[in-house]
Amino acid sequence: MNKPSRILVLGTGGTIAGAGAGGTGAAYRPGGLSLEVLVGHLAALGLAVELVPQEIARIGSQDIGFAEWQALHAACAGAMEDPAVDAVIITHGTDTAEETGLLLDLTLPTTKPVILVGAMRPADAVGADGMRNFANAVKVASDAAASGRGVMLVMGDAVLAARDARKAATSAIDAFRTFPRGPLARVTPASLDWFGPAHSVGALARYPFPAELPRVAILTAGAGMDAKPVEALLGIGARGIVLAGMGQGNAPKVVLEALAACAASGVPVVRAARVDEGLVDRNVEVDDDALGLVAARALGPAKARVLLMVLVANGVTDAKVVQAAFDAG
Repeated sequence: MNKPSRILVLGTGGTIAGAGAGGTGAAYRPGGLSLEVLVGHLAALGLAVELVPQEIARIGSQDIGFAEWQALHAACAGAMEDPAVDAVIITHGTDTAEETGLLLDLTLPTTKPVILVGAMRPADAVGADGMRNFANAVKVASDAAASGRGVMLVMGDAVLAARDARKAATSAIDAFRTFPRGPLARVTPASLDWFGPAHSVGALARYPFPAELPRVAILTAGAGMDAKPVEALLGIGARGIVLAGMGQGNAPKVVLEALAACAASGVPVVRAARVDEGLVDRNVEVDDDALGLVAARALGPAKARVLLMVLVANGVTDAKVVQAAFDAG
């Protein structure tokens, strides 16, 4: 008989650990419940796994930053090297789960499953979804076919690749979407169906985890805006800029000219889109070759910022090299 999977559970707080909704209320406190309480609730379901809790933080994910990312990465990296640990689950707020997921996906090997899980309703609300999502994450983490798929997010009975997942609704249970690829699997506490084989079994991390993250800003384009916001971002020391542009990453001419000047000065500029979904391709409405800009391709502004931070932290600022990183997905 096989021994139960041993899963390291890293807690950061968020709605999945939220409390204070009073059953039918809207307001609550993210991270109000300790990780030990959450794990205890899950253990009561009788799942055939061993869960090892380690609390990193008890905060809303809007407050996740470099210190928490550094602690999460160190714990995950340690689990990769520990033969006694089979997988990692991270309980996380949904607001920035896509950013944490991509950062870890870029900087961890794929030797063991790493899964983010959250909730759209606090633990004491009517119809709370956290325990089901948590049980689903355990189902995925303990499956032999879960390795080699990069960091994953489990929400709403779906398994999503962290590189593709994004939050697309403020409060709906099915708030997460995936683009350009579809879900990796469907999951319930009793079943798991993968839609394809693992794509990167045993792959090394794409980038080293940075010693620090540079200031990279997101600039949202709007009708009638001028170049002053670009100047302000340079003034506060931005080392990279992501444009959340109109349509396919566009902006007023004066803004594009100011961004081109940034790129010429060594501050890389990536054009993403403020719309919910779609590719931003090179040289469609904007002459990227002439302006020295980078097209974000499938990454939205939040994820584009994470990738650009990692690149700049690793000394990558040349537009062609940055573009190649975005093209790689």
